[in-house]
Amino acid sequence: MPLFRRKQHRPATLTAIYIAAHAGAPVQEMDSAQADSGAGLRGDRYAGKAGFWKATDACQVTLISTDDLDRAARGQGAQTRDRLAHGQHRRNLVIDGLKTKQLEGKRFRIGTAVFAYDKPRPPCGYLDQIEGRGLCKALGRHAGVCIRVLTGGRLAVGDVVEIIENPD
Repeated sequence: MPLFRRKQHRPATLTAIYIAAHAGAPVQEMDSAQADSGAGLRGDRYAGKAGFWKATDACQVTLISTDDLDRAARGQGAQTRDRLAHGQHRRNLVIDGLKTKQLEGKRFRIGTAVFAYDKPRPPCGYLDQIEGRGLCKALGRHAGVCIRVLTGGRLAVGDVVEIIENPD
């Protein structure tokens, strides 16, 4: 039985928002956030250029799907499943109802902010250093993606994720 996925067929939605003030800081779950164009989520390490990957492979915002989290949780112990359920995957946004692969090459709106898919975000050993062993391996190839903020705006848990078919 899936741990993170809803059973009903509903529009894709934003189910969680997490920010961390700087690299290694604990993530804080938020009800809403402000996305700033060209920067990221206000108050988050990536927007403040204080993330671990700031110099080499930075993301503005990271996103993971409940499908990815379900895959990561399969076969894991209760402690790892609990850490995944409480944001220790360290991705900024969690969405339900879409797989991250469906966002590839697309622009999409959450709340009043518009985002664009950037690239996959594989886990690294740093995740295990700050959150404890096992999360990096559990996430594997399904660790979410980097996205860019094209148009700043407000987003909140429960907002619909709307793919913009013809952005021009």
